[in-house]
Amino acid sequence: MNRILGILAVILASILWGTTGTAATFAPLLSPLLIGSLAMGIGGILQCTLAIPKIIKERHLLTKHFGFLIVGAIAVMIYPLAFYSSMRLSGVTIGTVVSIGSAPILSAIIEYISRDFRLTKQWLIGASCGILGIILLAFSENNSTTNQYDHITIGILLGLIAGFTYALYSWSARQLMLKGIATKSAMGATFGCGGILLIPVMLLTGSALFDSLTNMTVCIYMALIPMFLGYLCYGYGLSKISASSAITISLLEPVIAAILAMLIIGEQMSLVGWFGVILIFLCLMFVTLSSITNLSASA
Repeated sequence: MNRILGILAVILASILWGTTGTAATFAPLLSPLLIGSLAMGIGGILQCTLAIPKIIKERHLLTKHFGFLIVGAIAVMIYPLAFYSSMRLSGVTIGTVVSIGSAPILSAIIEYISRDFRLTKQWLIGASCGILGIILLAFSENNSTTNQYDHITIGILLGLIAGFTYALYSWSARQLMLKGIATKSAMGATFGCGGILLIPVMLLTGSALFDSLTNMTVCIYMALIPMFLGYLCYGYGLSKISASSAITISLLEPVIAAILAMLIIGEQMSLVGWFGVILIFLCLMFVTLSSITNLSASA
C-alpha cells in the first residue's frame, strides 16, 4: 500500500508540474532564467522552512552525509535554468520531452552504477513505452512551429543537462532517505540549499518581475503550486519507491502539458501525438506493476 501511495503522489506531482508551461505563457516577457530560478528557488526555500524542525533534529545525519546534500543542491540549482532555457531555445515540446524523456534512462544509469537499481521486465517495457511516447509527442508538433527556433541543437543539449540534473537530485535525495533521514529533512535541505544558490540568478534577472500583476501572479503560482506542493508530493513518493520509478512515472508531465496547451492555449495535437499519450499511460501501468512486483519480492 505504501508503494501505491508513493506512485499516486508522484502522479499528482507530475500533474502539477504539467501546468507550468501553460502558466508561463501568461508572462511571455519574463526571462526563462527568472521563471526557473524563482519557481524552484522560492519553492525550495519554502520546503526548507517547513522542514526546519526536522532538519535541526537530524543535523548530525545530514552533516555525516553532506556529500549527497551538496550534489543534490547543485543539481537543483542547475535543473530549472537548463530546463526553461531549453524550452525557450528549442520550443516547449522539444525542450520538455528531451528533459523529461532522458531522465529515466539517466536515472537508471546513475542507480545502476551505485548498485541501487534492479532491472525488471515490467520496468523496461514501461520505460520503453514512455520514451517512445514522448518522442512521438515531439514529432507531433507542427514543423512550421518548430522552424522558428534557431538554436534547437543547443536547446536539446540543455534539455539533456536538465534531464541529468533531474535524475541526479532525485537520486541524491533518495540516498539521504535511505540513510535514515526523514523525507522532510532530505527534501527540505536539498531544495533549500538549491534555492539559496538560485538567489543570485533571481536578483540578476528579476527586473521585469514587478512590471505587471500578471507577472507576479504567474511566478507566485509556479513557486507555490507546481514547485512547493508538487515537490512535497514528489518527496513523499521518493520515500516509497525508487528514483528511477518515480522519474519514469513523471513522464506523465508532458502529457498534461500538451493537454492543457490544447484546452487553454488552443494548440492542436495530431494522431501521432495522441498515440504518444497512450504509450505514456501504458508506461505508467507497467512501472506501477514493476513497483508492486518489487514489493512482493522483498516481502
